[in-house]
Formats: sequence, structure tokens, C-alpha cells
Amino acid sequence: MKIAIVEDEYLASSYLKSILEQQDILQIAEIAVLKSVKEAVAFFSENNVDLAFMDIHLGDGKSLEIFEKTTISCPVIFVTAYDSYAITVFKHFTIDYLLKPFEEQELFEALIKFKKIKETFNSDGALQSLVAIENPETSKIQRHFLVNHGYKLISINEAEITYFAASGKHLFIYVNSGNSFLYNSTLTDIINNLDPFTFFKINRKYIVNRSTIKEVVKHSNQKIELILTVPPIENDAIILSKKEITNFKNWLDQ
Repeated sequence: MKIAIVEDEYLASSYLKSILEQQDILQIAEIAVLKSVKEAVAFFSENNVDLAFMDIHLGDGKSLEIFEKTTISCPVIFVTAYDSYAITVFKHFTIDYLLKPFEEQELFEALIKFKKIKETFNSDGALQSLVAIENPETSKIQRHFLVNHGYKLISINEAEITYFAASGKHLFIYVNSGNSFLYNSTLTDIINNLDPFTFFKINRKYIVNRSTIKEVVKHSNQKIELILTVPPIENDAIILSKKEITNFKNWLDQ
């Protein structure tokens, strides 16, 4: 197994590298230490690794720039000193984060989590995480949704929403009363505007509100059904996408 550490502080990278070399959770053959955006871009353009640790701030820029200039296909564990909102975003989109200064046990827990989910983890959200944090003005959370209701316009507060549901080419907002409203967007677009703590895109058809989940039924390791406090469209069983199972469990654990 190959690991990359993207960290410009010598003491920090040495501390992390030392622990990784001494632990026995993962069998590591090689550890590459990259000290800058420039080094990381050059490295990832020519090499693949199984896992990367990344600091957010580097001497010549920020980690976001690495994702913009080359492709990183491996899972990422961020090493950060960001606030609680940023941590919520990281927990929603990445394997884990380490909040500086971190203890050995915290690192071990992150490695164990990686070991369990490395085969199914989808790391596409890593760039979205960084974009959301680095560009807060362009990623403000949407709290109200304007819809048509007869001859009136209604503004729906996020607290009233039980779930978003896609039906054909249309998106509908379902509220506590059981009513539904057509909304001009798509699941793919709307999820980027929602509070990541409150809402989760469980499959291609549904985004659910945390407060709407009544039960989580585990039929098997690869089949999990959600029972909501309000009935779903056409009373269909709501099955969690297999690739989202681990991310969903992490989200519920916040």
C-alpha cells in the first residue's frame, strides 16, 4: 500500500509519517511526503496512491488547487484546524478528518475506518468539500424554497421539508402536511445547496431530511431500507444506494 502526505510543516509531516510507519493496522510499503501544491500536482500527475493525507493550507497555496490541476482518485483524510461547520462538511464527503493537534488514537481510528470502507468509498465529494469551505459566498445553504401553489407563491422553510423526490424529469418537495410541490431543480443540483447535516441524498430518487427517518432496517449488509414518518411516493420501499451505505452511516453518527 502506498500513502501520500501533503503537508508543508516538517514537524507535522514527520509526526504523521512516524506513526504510520509504526502502526500495524495497514501494511504500508511506501510513504511519499509532498511539501507544496506544486510538488503534489507533479506527483499525482504521475503516480497513484491508496490513501492521501492532506493539510488544507500549504506554503504555496491551498489543497483545492491540487484537485483543480490534476486527478486524485484515492480517498483523502484531511488534516485541518477548521471550525465545526467545515468539519461537518468533511464528515459528510470524506473518509475522515484529523483536527490539529491530533493524538495517535485518532489517527488509528481513521485508518480503521479507511480499511473498512476503502473498496466502496466514493471520493468524488472531496473537491466539493473544499469548494464549499473555500468559497462560502458561493455555497450558502438554502433555507427557503419558493414554489407555486395555485395562484399563489409559497416560501417553504427547510424545517417543513420531509424529502425531495425525483419523478421523471421533475423534482417535488414533500412537506410535513403530506402535500407536494413542483420545484424547478434536480436532485443533483439541489443537494449542493442543502444543509449537509440535515439532508442526505440516499439514492437517485430521494433526498431525505434527518428528522423524517423513523427506522433504518438492515435487510443485509448491502440492502438497507429507510422507514420515514411520512409515506414515500406510491408507497415504494426506500432503499439506500449501496455506494452510499458507509457515508450514510457516518452522516447518521454526527
